[in-house]
Amino acid sequence: MVLSARALRSDVADFSRGGRWQAMRTMLSQFASREVPDLPVTLEFTPESGDKIVMTGRTDQEGFVHFEVELDAWARPETSQWNVVALKWDNADGPQCVEGHVLAPAQGSNLGVISDIDDTIIETGITGSFRKIMRNWRRVLAQMPEDRLHVPGVDVFYGSLGGGAVLPVPSKASKTVPALTQRPFFYVSSSPWNLFSYLIAFKKNRGLPIGPVMLRDWAFDRETLGSEGHGKHKRGAIEKILAAYPDMRFALMGDDSQGDLTAYGDVVASHPGRIAAVFIRTIGEAMSPEEIVAKSQIEAAGVGLWLGNDYSTGEDFLRKSGLAKDPDAAQVIRTVSKAESTQT
Repeated sequence: MVLSARALRSDVADFSRGGRWQAMRTMLSQFASREVPDLPVTLEFTPESGDKIVMTGRTDQEGFVHFEVELDAWARPETSQWNVVALKWDNADGPQCVEGHVLAPAQGSNLGVISDIDDTIIETGITGSFRKIMRNWRRVLAQMPEDRLHVPGVDVFYGSLGGGAVLPVPSKASKTVPALTQRPFFYVSSSPWNLFSYLIAFKKNRGLPIGPVMLRDWAFDRETLGSEGHGKHKRGAIEKILAAYPDMRFALMGDDSQGDLTAYGDVVASHPGRIAAVFIRTIGEAMSPEEIVAKSQIEAAGVGLWLGNDYSTGEDFLRKSGLAKDPDAAQVIRTVSKAESTQT
């Protein structure tokens, strides 16, 4: 079990509407974070079968603390679920405690989804060059999650790809535990960790599947803003997911604005048999030489590759990807087709 947390001196984010200036104040507060370094944090978790687990860590200079709990003797659940953990620490007001959620895919989960966020599910404009960030400043600093545009058709398609149904939240769980689709979703993005709460609020507002999110610690340098840094971060995050679930195959979702095709090509080549399909939303930019090579790598490996500018062609989208040959994907095709028929 892997869990990361961050200690910040800030109020709870309120993304409700309140005018442009209130929105700007809210968003600026997300970026102007005040990290709490060297803070002892205790993780408490009780598996369904087994003794209570207690671990203590300390936050680093950026306020992050990471926990890796070995659960070799603990079998994955029969249905996907969120494991609820407690994070405890002390501050000037005394002992504090918050709830954390860790995804546990079901034993029978054969296919998962790893998705980019920026320009794959949400029109961001916040990653890439400094010039792009400045050009999209209103979108970044003056729009709340409910105001942001999602990529057309992504809500219907992702809901269908997730299994066409939402797993119920256990009655004993708190109201903060998110619902789950039958197939687990993981999100990998080059957006900064400062936007974690914002992006979760956006996905909940748009009815998109909720899953673990792996973002990036930003700095205004070449490593953060350069395209090579984006690919390195995504490849590393995807490889961690593949290592955590060695018996699962994954569909990779991305777009052509930040080198996703190149990163996914490397993953396909490095992990034969683990990737069921690669979906790339095209925004109109011409393929780079690196992307052409990646396209050839994916096709040579026999992995279905879809390149298109929308998600409206659900059944055809999946059949061209090669997922129609996957027994676990047959139901996905049926649910996508059903979802499309209800939209027309």
